[in-house]
Amino acid sequence: MRTYVLDLREVDRTKANVVGGKGANLGEVSRIEGLLVPAGFCVTTGAFQRILGEAPSIGGLLDRLSSLAAGDRDGIRELSGELRRIIEGTAIPEDLQAALTQALSRLGAGDAYAVRSSATAEDLPGASFAGQQDTYLNVIGTQAVLQHVRRCWASLFTERAVAYRIQHGFDHRKVHMAVVVQKMVFAQAAGILFTADPVTSNRKVSSIEAGLGLGEALVSGLASADRYKVRNGQIVEKAIAKKTLATRALEAGGTEERAIEPERQGGQVLTDAQILRLERLGRQIEGHFGHPQDIEWCLAGDELHVVQSRPITTLYPIPQAGDRGNRVYISVGHQQMMTDPMKPLGLSFFQLAAAGHMLAAGGRLFVDPTKQLASPASRDALLKLVGRSDPLIKDALSTILERGDFIEPLPVDPAASSPGQGGQGAAPSRFDAQVEDDPAIVTALIERAQAGLEELKRDIRGKTGTALFDFILEDLQRMKTSMFGPQNMGAIMAAMNASWWLNDKMMEWLGERNAADTLSQSVPNNVTSEMGLELLDVADVIRPYPDVVAYLQNVKHDGFLEELVELDGGRQARDAIVAYLQKYGMRCAGEIDITRARWSEKPTTLVPLILSNIKNFEPHAGKRRFEQGRQEALQRAQELLDRLRQLPEGEQKASEAERMIRRLRNFLGYREYPKYAIVNRYFVYKQALLQEAERLAQANVIHDPEDIYYLTFDELREVVRTHRVDDQLIRQRKAEHELHKKMTPPRVMTSDGEIVSGAFKRADLPAGAIVGLPVSSGVVEGRARVLLDMANADLEAGDILVTAFTDPSWTPLFVSVKGLVTEVGGMMTHGAVIAREYGLPAVVSVENATRLIRDGQRIRVNGTDGFVELLT
Repeated sequence: MRTYVLDLREVDRTKANVVGGKGANLGEVSRIEGLLVPAGFCVTTGAFQRILGEAPSIGGLLDRLSSLAAGDRDGIRELSGELRRIIEGTAIPEDLQAALTQALSRLGAGDAYAVRSSATAEDLPGASFAGQQDTYLNVIGTQAVLQHVRRCWASLFTERAVAYRIQHGFDHRKVHMAVVVQKMVFAQAAGILFTADPVTSNRKVSSIEAGLGLGEALVSGLASADRYKVRNGQIVEKAIAKKTLATRALEAGGTEERAIEPERQGGQVLTDAQILRLERLGRQIEGHFGHPQDIEWCLAGDELHVVQSRPITTLYPIPQAGDRGNRVYISVGHQQMMTDPMKPLGLSFFQLAAAGHMLAAGGRLFVDPTKQLASPASRDALLKLVGRSDPLIKDALSTILERGDFIEPLPVDPAASSPGQGGQGAAPSRFDAQVEDDPAIVTALIERAQAGLEELKRDIRGKTGTALFDFILEDLQRMKTSMFGPQNMGAIMAAMNASWWLNDKMMEWLGERNAADTLSQSVPNNVTSEMGLELLDVADVIRPYPDVVAYLQNVKHDGFLEELVELDGGRQARDAIVAYLQKYGMRCAGEIDITRARWSEKPTTLVPLILSNIKNFEPHAGKRRFEQGRQEALQRAQELLDRLRQLPEGEQKASEAERMIRRLRNFLGYREYPKYAIVNRYFVYKQALLQEAERLAQANVIHDPEDIYYLTFDELREVVRTHRVDDQLIRQRKAEHELHKKMTPPRVMTSDGEIVSGAFKRADLPAGAIVGLPVSSGVVEGRARVLLDMANADLEAGDILVTAFTDPSWTPLFVSVKGLVTEVGGMMTHGAVIAREYGLPAVVSVENATRLIRDGQRIRVNGTDGFVELLT
């Protein structure tokens, strides 16, 4: 027999499918010793399903609702309204009505109640659904309670609830509604307690909002509230609001908003003792659930009652360092120009390939510079290095240091190297000093990397089982030894230091800002910029064949290359694309994640880029563009040298500058090669691991070869060894990855969970301008093309690309645009390097650029001074 009613004391967190998220959490809270939770019961989801069964027309309406997009407001309004009318108009069957009446009689049929919706997709760790369904206060009488239970059922289909489910991918048929009925608490004050600061995410700071009355005016935003913050048992902040409105209970049932007497409007709602008692109560609930909580409370007399507790779903996870000391974490993704979440196999591979220790959180990687920040010998050098790359990270770190109470300084070690002469900050300069100004060094490094790749391809053949994993680990170690060795690092740092030297000295001597930008155009050996230009050559092959162009405009599947040969010019087109993929097919968006689909695996990704090149360029544009950039760089160099020679000690200054220009152009192109080499090796590893995955799938160990992406490298090795896998773990990891996609990773956070944001300290901006970091000089106006996925690229000549981040895979788009704006990036990240190489004005680290700038809006990008102006 189906159960329609459960007493709150019979409910715990395991019963969310029966009583919904709110009911399950309240039942769980009621079990915590010492807490006051109003008595009540839950009308189960079985009752809701019974009601839906009484109205056959609902099935068809749900089918229609499932076909709607979140933006179809009219459709949502029509269908959701019809569903609510049907549910509210459906009679409650006699046996269900009897169960509800009996439960009310046990508590007191004539008493007042709060009737609250509790959906099965509500108050979950991954989605709160807060405010999506309805709550009714001070409901008096059995018939009134039954009527409001029906309204709660119907509130599953409010317009906002339906749109929220569509946006978050919840199936309307799989979400059910329970109802919580509790004895009414006639409170003189009520509010919300967050056991982690909702603004900064600091887990050690509780944030309390407190208003007068029942709290509905506060929750609905009609009334102002006091705000208190508590840290470590101390009230650290108070903001006393002017409170003009409160929700009060009516004697006959229901509520109304009443004006607060003038003499009470400025008073503190809670006493200090009550604030601290409430904070302790919150920590008790948080400790029980093991996760920061969003708690609704009310005060009656001097007693605090809990009427709701749900997990805070917006907090970014804290990297776990393994100790309880204060730590600072810097995002790796912001340096790598890839802030999307990575799957577990991708995370573990990048950790294995990295030079230093990295911690995973929220599907992203972080490094811990706490020790360097604590040491006077390394702090300044680290801040200087970080500041050149990403000023927002430097400013956030400086903010933490200026507080003086988070990072405990290490004692000065007289034997330690001072910044600029050794230690953390001096390593790049030391590497640089070991490299002569000989372009043959770069040629040799590239040849060595290519030979190593061929050796890997040869040696990995035939490796299977755990032997494959052992081989990959050994090869990763060889790769790290080579990549992070002094000659390789020296070649990279030689160009970076030359760029910084030229910018600093040309500003000092000539008043020229960002002089290295033009000098960086069309340098040799830049595999990433060559990748963009060579796709122009592919377009040149295809352009003369209209049948091929027409075919590509309608390509939908990745097997299109073999079909091309049937068309006039199709064989030439296929051969050109295949040759391109042989050289660059291991690349893709987010390529530092080994699990991402490569261009060779998904060649349709390149089709819109090829078509854009065919439309926007004349033949041989790639060669012309490279030569034009080279000539501009040479002319700029000569101009600077001529001006330097006119200065006091001009010949010496010109000589130094000439050497640095030569050093810049000799080594800058190689800056992009190590990542290309790493991604090449990644693809070899991936192909071998997918062969293992196919064998596991054939043996029914896993359901799908791509299930291996949700295991770490070590976990996958163990599965291969034992032929046993935890299916639940894979399902959990898949759900976590979907949750991670919704999170925005911070540049800097602390072990308290606090997200510390940096800011550009700029006062010289035009009105309304959006500030960022200038990384490639020049000013350009054009149409903004806001893209979050390069597969959606439909560019016109002269467009300005606006996106969250660009890793090397985005380079082919750069040839079609005349400016770049990104939310992430620094002076030496890939997008900046290629923007300078192509001569594109660029501003990076523009916070929320893809939301502040509309697609199609006309904008002006100032890559010299670092800001974007909205012109229309």
